[in-house]
Amino acid sequence: MTTEPQFIAALQAIATHPAARGLADDAAVLEIGGEALVLTHDMLVEGVHFLPGQDPADVAWKLVATNLSDLAAKGAEPLGVLLGYQLGEDDARFLEGLQEVLEHYGVPLLGGDTVGGAGPQTMGLTALGRATHRPVPSRGGAKPGDRLYLSGPLGAAMVGFEALKSGTGDSTAYRRPMAMLAEGWALAPHVTAMMDVSDGLLLDAVRMARASGVSFDIVPAAVPLSCPEYLRDEALRWGDDYQLLFTLPAGLEPPITAHLIGQALAFAEESLLLDGQAPPAHAALGYEHH
Repeated sequence: MTTEPQFIAALQAIATHPAARGLADDAAVLEIGGEALVLTHDMLVEGVHFLPGQDPADVAWKLVATNLSDLAAKGAEPLGVLLGYQLGEDDARFLEGLQEVLEHYGVPLLGGDTVGGAGPQTMGLTALGRATHRPVPSRGGAKPGDRLYLSGPLGAAMVGFEALKSGTGDSTAYRRPMAMLAEGWALAPHVTAMMDVSDGLLLDAVRMARASGVSFDIVPAAVPLSCPEYLRDEALRWGDDYQLLFTLPAGLEPPITAHLIGQALAFAEESLLLDGQAPPAHAALGYEHH
C-alpha cells in the first residue's frame, strides 16, 4: 500500500494542466473568460474524520466548512457545492445540518451523487468559487524575508475532540469549524502565500515552505493557543482549527487581526525550523493518511 505522499506524487505526474497548480495547493484555479474559477474537493470518512455515532448534522456542517476553508485560503467567493454522499443511518439529520450550513454561508447546493453501501460511511464535497483577487494566492509565493502569520489560535478543535469523546465540555470547535472567508478576501490582495491549517500547523507550514522553496523559522511560543499551555506541543501538530497561515513582506501589516509567528528564510537544509533548530528527526509534524 502506498502512503498519501507517495500517491499524491504519482498523481502529480498526471495532473499537468496549469489549473491543477501541480497538486501543491489547496485548490485548482481555472482561468475562464477573464475570471478565475477556484475548485476544491475534500472527503470525510467515518472513524477517520468524524466519530462513529456523531451527530450527522455536525458531519454535514464540517464537510461544507472544510471545503469552504480551502476557498478562503484562495480569497474566493463560494458559488456552490456538489455533494457525494453514502447513505447512512440518519440521512434526515444529515440533510438538516446540510441545509443549516449552506444557509449560514449563503451557498447553494448545485448537484452531486448518492450511493449505498456497507462499512464506514464516506462522503465528499466539491466547492466552486470565484476569485476575488488576481493573481489568486497560492502556497508557493513566500520569499526570504517575508513574515509568517497565523490568523488565530490553535487547540480549540483538539480540546473539542476530547470533549466530544468524553461527553463533557464544549466540543463546538471540533464539530462545527468555521471557514474564514471574509478574512481570506481581505488578505488575498496582500499575501505572498496563504493556506488553511487543516492537518497541523507544523506539517502545513512545511508544505507551504516546500511549495515556496523557502524555510520557515517558527517561534512556538508566539503561536496563540485556545488550550492550556502544557498542550502547546500537541496543538502545533493537531489539525482541524482551519486558521489561515500566510506570509507578508516585511513592513506590511496584515489587514486583519493576526499573530506573527515566524519568518521565511532562504532554504538551507530544512523546510522547517523551530526557534532556529530543526525538529527531531522522524517526529510527526501533523496528520497524514497511511
